[in-house]
Amino acid sequence: MGFFKKLFSSEPKLPPVDLSLIGTDVHSHFIPGIDDGAKTIEESVALVKAFEAMGYKKVITTPHVMSDYYRNTPEIILGGLEKVRAALVEEGVTCEIEAAAEYYLDIEFEDKIEAKELLTFGDNYVLFELPFISEPPMLSSAIFNMQTAGYKPVLAHVERYTFWHNDYQKYEELFDKGVVMQLNINSLTGMYSPQVKKIAERLVEDNYITMIGSDCHNLRHVDMMQSCLTNKHLHQLANKEDLVNKQL
Repeated sequence: MGFFKKLFSSEPKLPPVDLSLIGTDVHSHFIPGIDDGAKTIEESVALVKAFEAMGYKKVITTPHVMSDYYRNTPEIILGGLEKVRAALVEEGVTCEIEAAAEYYLDIEFEDKIEAKELLTFGDNYVLFELPFISEPPMLSSAIFNMQTAGYKPVLAHVERYTFWHNDYQKYEELFDKGVVMQLNINSLTGMYSPQVKKIAERLVEDNYITMIGSDCHNLRHVDMMQSCLTNKHLHQLANKEDLVNKQL
């Protein structure tokens, strides 16, 4: 009976989301050759064109900064940004592009907080990520130090940290501390795993998500995003009045 009920009572299909409602993407890897994202300037241009076609007015691209792997500096990132901007002008692309960074929470990140050397976007937002194995012991202190220094911490792809999937209260604690929780669009497709999809949906339903990003690295990710445009949780986020993306 359950099977037939599910078969014949499926929810009506929603139209594709107009991503101009979101306006700005806040997490991507579009500067060529400096991390695991775009490899060439041609790929960078193709990615921004694809985002413009989906309705975005602006992208804030965020190359990885990791002390033991991607040793990107503000000079490297902003220099790469200018090359992408010049190529976009040549191609007649009107979608704006800015740059910040996706900082990995390690000892050098804490040093950068103290020195106030972080690349930010919008109202002093800082995008940072955690290791996927376990919660780092300095998470609370890093959040406190960022806020004390005047930064607004944004935790990247919060739904992907599996060590919190059975400790859901952690999301409430982060929210109460003022951490902006950023969700990846493609988590709603099941791209990372069914469990990540389930947590992503729950976070949206519980109103913990106030920023959404693509975390786009390549055109395959664009294809996956396009398959997600009819998703009801993406619709919910796009229609969310206090979604930070709309203010950027």
